[in-house]
Amino acid sequence: MKFVRTNHFKRDYKKLPPTIQELTDKKLRLLAQEVSHPSLRVKKVQGLRNVFEGSITMDYRYLFQITSEGYVLLRIGKHEILEKA
Repeated sequence: MKFVRTNHFKRDYKKLPPTIQELTDKKLRLLAQEVSHPSLRVKKVQGLRNVFEGSITMDYRYLFQITSEGYVLLRIGKHEILEKA
């Protein structure tokens, strides 16, 4: 599945610590293979239409949508990103 990164996601990603960027890259490769993999902990975000959350670590999350273009990566950061969505 193809990834489309929003400008918000790109800016958020650049601000992440290098170790979290590396983990993110690994998790996104896994997401491309199998969205239901248990380590991704993907779930629908309550109150937002067609927005899902995935886990990088217990502190870091990413938000995405599934479209005909692929996975649209919306935001990434600490758990508080859910409040910015």
